[in-house]
Amino acid sequence: MTKIPWIAAMAIAMALAPSPQAPESWRDACVQRCVSKSTLTDPELERQEIVSLEKEAAHAIQLSSGTFFRRVYSDDFAGSLSHGQAVDRLHLIEAIESPSVKYESFIATDIKVRIFENTAVATCIWSARFIYKGQHLSSQMRTIHVYVDTARGWQVVSGQSTNLPPDVQQPL
Repeated sequence: MTKIPWIAAMAIAMALAPSPQAPESWRDACVQRCVSKSTLTDPELERQEIVSLEKEAAHAIQLSSGTFFRRVYSDDFAGSLSHGQAVDRLHLIEAIESPSVKYESFIATDIKVRIFENTAVATCIWSARFIYKGQHLSSQMRTIHVYVDTARGWQVVSGQSTNLPPDVQQPL
């Protein structure tokens, strides 16, 4: 009689015990995903994609168009403008679409990209000529953007711009 509960307890314990092969198969699947991803993605191609996004951002700013930023900047974007103002995506787009500034030119140069797995850091120089409050001005900013590779493609999650000398007050 005492053997039946003991046998039942052993059967339940064996059924609930983790399989020694389960961790191995999980690890093998993880390694396989990493190997297959590295053969499918070309780091130079990814770097060129980020460079294109940086140039596209500069073009969108020149056009005062927020469409690019709605598509590429993440919903939880956090950044700061060149004069230190903290902005989320909505407030950045408001600054870009502001009618108080008219860009004559806005270009991104010296673009450098470093990729770390599914994260990329891009730095560049933004050069702008614009009319602000009736004055013709020009400025240069050092800009950094942090991208994350998501199911929707590369998304900017953070960014910061810093005015380069001579420091000119501007809206971005």
